[in-house]
Amino acid sequence: MDLAYMANLPQEEFIERRQRTLAKMQPNSALLVFSEIEKRRNNDCDFPFRQDSYFWYLTGFNEPNAALLLVKTEQTEKAILFLRPRDPLLETWNGRRLGVEYAPPILNIDEAYAIDDFSAHFPKITRNLTALYYVPAFHLWGDKLLSESAVNFTDFLDWRPILSEMRLIKSPNEIRLMQQAGQITALAHIKAMQETRANRFEYEIESEILYEFNRHGARFASYNSIVAGGNNACILHYTENDQALKDGDLVLIDAGCEFAMYAGDITRTFPVNGKFSQPQREIYELVLKAQKRAIELLISGNSIKQANDEVIRIKVQGLVDLGILQGDVEALIEQKAYRQFYMHGLGHWLGLDVHDAGEYGEERSRILEVGMVLTVEPGLYISEDANVPEQYRGIGVRIEDNLLITEDGNKILTAAAPKEIEAIENLMQKNRQFLKM
Repeated sequence: MDLAYMANLPQEEFIERRQRTLAKMQPNSALLVFSEIEKRRNNDCDFPFRQDSYFWYLTGFNEPNAALLLVKTEQTEKAILFLRPRDPLLETWNGRRLGVEYAPPILNIDEAYAIDDFSAHFPKITRNLTALYYVPAFHLWGDKLLSESAVNFTDFLDWRPILSEMRLIKSPNEIRLMQQAGQITALAHIKAMQETRANRFEYEIESEILYEFNRHGARFASYNSIVAGGNNACILHYTENDQALKDGDLVLIDAGCEFAMYAGDITRTFPVNGKFSQPQREIYELVLKAQKRAIELLISGNSIKQANDEVIRIKVQGLVDLGILQGDVEALIEQKAYRQFYMHGLGHWLGLDVHDAGEYGEERSRILEVGMVLTVEPGLYISEDANVPEQYRGIGVRIEDNLLITEDGNKILTAAAPKEIEAIENLMQKNRQFLKM
């Protein structure tokens, strides 16, 4: 049996996750999680398959049309998988399947059945159980299967509070994979700096990034890459990437690889021609100062809100100093005058999803704990039609890194990507000199 598609984590990790989940379930209950299914791209072609993160977290199984059922009674605890059976003809056309026979020994689960027989087996397995942990409307194909089964539970409970909290604290194995995702992502941003020059299209630089991901073992991006030249950087989720880069503009690149299902997420902003203008430098240094202060504050025992409050204060003071905002700093903060230039949060959880699972608390006041991984990404976006001094119009800057909360503070997983002005300019100028040789 070819296992090349299996998880890049030891099976013991998935077993331990299922055991922890069972321990948190109430007695005489079941928990049901469906996999993702293939999505049509056009006519009879599908998008590349990407497994549901919750399902993967508990199984490490990368096939569509599957379901995991955890059963907890006073007598026993079981992990049961429903999946596609082996089919030589379909496998010839569409790729290998693990199949019912191989699933228990390979995935270390207790029982396996064909997904087509779900409606027959599910009522029998859960006949005497009182509660079902399930999330309706999460996978509509799963809702349909469940509706076709005779179920008679007293309680229906949401499994997301259990699984999201588990996902929020990364294991040593997960951290190892996320370090690799951060390193590959950093290498791609370095490549982008080296290859950027005036009159190249944004999508050309995107292709350099994706190639670098692939070259280092990350087949896919963890989200749609943003390559935004000039005023396009003031569109937060700009993904058209179809404009020519202009001499004298900045380019903002927000791109991350997915390595072994785990996301990297870096943003760097740099000059197309390799040299920051004075206005660009002033805005960039303000954002960088804010990010460095945030990194100092994002440690165990503090919160994202604490860091973001300090970031806002630094930015408002800086914008007043530059003449972009006018008035008293405290009053401007109270009025949220900065929102026209900084309209998003400071960061988000990172893991199997680029915007990973887990509660933030009111206004992101949740206390940070060892093992959490998050982004830190302050930005300033001054559109070309903003009512500010002309030299600052059309400048968008964001600087983003991935941060692991540790016992000693934090660790930047993406530090290999340059962000100091001198380091960026030196890298870009050195590459231009090499190209002229």
